[in-house]
Amino acid sequence: MSASQSPRTLADKVNWLISHMWPSDLAPATSDAEVSAALRRVTGEEISRSTVWKLRTGRQPNPTLRTLRTLATFFEVPMSYFGDGEDAVRTGGLLTLLALMRDGDVDDATLRALAGLSPEGRRMVSEVIASAARMERSCPLRRPRGRAGR
Repeated sequence: MSASQSPRTLADKVNWLISHMWPSDLAPATSDAEVSAALRRVTGEEISRSTVWKLRTGRQPNPTLRTLRTLATFFEVPMSYFGDGEDAVRTGGLLTLLALMRDGDVDDATLRALAGLSPEGRRMVSEVIASAARMERSCPLRRPRGRAGR
């Protein structure tokens, strides 16, 4: 899932966080066991490898509050990200923007320029981005990069 795609399920959200919001001062995790160890090291909370696997595969769609708090603390995201409502959608959008900025794909100057455009100009930029996304989805050889793939 690319940085710009909106995660829908809890499994999508957990996988998106691992791919795009992994702490930059840690080596990327290549297994559920490494995710579990990193969670324990950073937060002091024990989330087992099997729990990480269940979260990532959608086999645990309703985790404990402690598990969600641990994930939120580790990835430095608000708890609202894990919800289903409008707050979750808004939080997801903000996290996507943060991931794009953190990866260097969008810079401050670009955001300022976008903010300075008229509503019509912003709509036009949005249409160009949507067109580029459709083009990339139709080309199976191109895969979006995430932080874990760098």
